[in-house]
Amino acid sequence: MVYPKENSDLARMELANRLFFRLYQCANMLHKTGTRAVEKEGLTTQQWAVLGALSRSDAEGGMSVGDLARYLKVSRQNLSGQIGRMERDGHIELLADTRDRRAKRVTMTQHGRKIWEQDAQPKIRAYYEAALTDFSTGDLTHTLHYLLKLLDNMEKIDQTAEPSGEDE
Repeated sequence: MVYPKENSDLARMELANRLFFRLYQCANMLHKTGTRAVEKEGLTTQQWAVLGALSRSDAEGGMSVGDLARYLKVSRQNLSGQIGRMERDGHIELLADTRDRRAKRVTMTQHGRKIWEQDAQPKIRAYYEAALTDFSTGDLTHTLHYLLKLLDNMEKIDQTAEPSGEDE
């Protein structure tokens, strides 16, 4: 015999499994279709995220590599490969931090700003419109609310995890 509580737990786990699998699929499709949207600008979705982070008014003077990695929720090692490619392509530059000469600040170059503002932004807007077809403003608000709630819970999990050395 299946007890109601057990059935409820099973149903919750089945829904959780489906939710996380759909998130995984969405992330993969974002990388695939998002990169396709900006590939003529020489960008990937990861580079799009870096330029987006650096384009914020909060990042006007650039960001340290560590702060950028934390903001994007990636390891410094993962980010360093992106930074190297983007620096090679002239989108960003690494400058000595004025407060700590040993540290580097990642800043968007004039070329990177032109690519971001003039070339990529219209394509990103069109991508958002296509991806969010049939989403009402309320749908977007609720989706963002739940994703932020999920992200907050995942950050709590991350903070209690054993350090792997990956973020150092």
